[in-house]
Amino acid sequence: MSFEPKLTEDGSFTFFNHELGEAFHSRAGAKLEAAQKFVKPCNIAEKARVNSRLCLLDICYGLGYNSAAALTTIQSINPECCVELIALEIDLRVPRQAVEGQLLNGWPQTICRSLTALAESGEIKTPQLQGKLLLGDARKTIQQVLNSPFRADAIFLDPFSPPKCPQLWTVEFLQLVAMCLAPTGRLATYSCAAPVRAAIGLTGLKFGSTSRIGRRSPGTVAGKVATEIPPLSQQELEHLNTRAAVPYRDPQLKDSPQLICQRRFAEQQASYLEPTTRWKKRWSDYHDSK
Repeated sequence: MSFEPKLTEDGSFTFFNHELGEAFHSRAGAKLEAAQKFVKPCNIAEKARVNSRLCLLDICYGLGYNSAAALTTIQSINPECCVELIALEIDLRVPRQAVEGQLLNGWPQTICRSLTALAESGEIKTPQLQGKLLLGDARKTIQQVLNSPFRADAIFLDPFSPPKCPQLWTVEFLQLVAMCLAPTGRLATYSCAAPVRAAIGLTGLKFGSTSRIGRRSPGTVAGKVATEIPPLSQQELEHLNTRAAVPYRDPQLKDSPQLICQRRFAEQQASYLEPTTRWKKRWSDYHDSK
């Protein structure tokens, strides 16, 4: 199966996955989303100014845009900074088709060459970049990362949406992801879904909202300490006390998406939390009254 290229509003291309019925990026801009939803919330620019070495973990590497945007930022600020990149991806066809379609050509040539080599051989070693592409189910490959000395200064969490790919939004998976984060590291994702944020909270990470770039809703940024993590609004906080916030669970890290969704639905049905419809109506009435 090939992935259909789609032009986004910032002039960059994304892929559309017909099997899942979702694009890899928002229509507002694939490059824009990489920079604003992932690189900026992780404070990549600030970290590059004061560090000679940075570790990046790109979960659901896809076309490679998040890594490309991060490497471009680092290179522009501190060309001597050494980067260790670990990328997790289940389908090698995606990064390879991005390379074949020359979709990485919008970034500097050195970065384009490096990520091309990463897609072709699964590894890249240059004076400034040491990268590995780990293929397979991220629930398994994340354990390879966890069992290594690697700890990420930035984690880009970029699976398909929770209803389509619940296995990578579960409490159990995100617990392993959180354990791969350095003490002052940041995790960023485009999702603000209540079950995602609830699961992040259960890992012990502190989290807040990022800006609304290309989507009607904000993204989420998280870290081990609350310093500079933007606070949630009252509406967002109350959302986490509704049945929408019942998280996805995958106790053995091997269940099918269907079973994971069924388990969550059963837990929601038995929950004593406020119905989400009541929360929606309350805040709809509030905004209408203003």
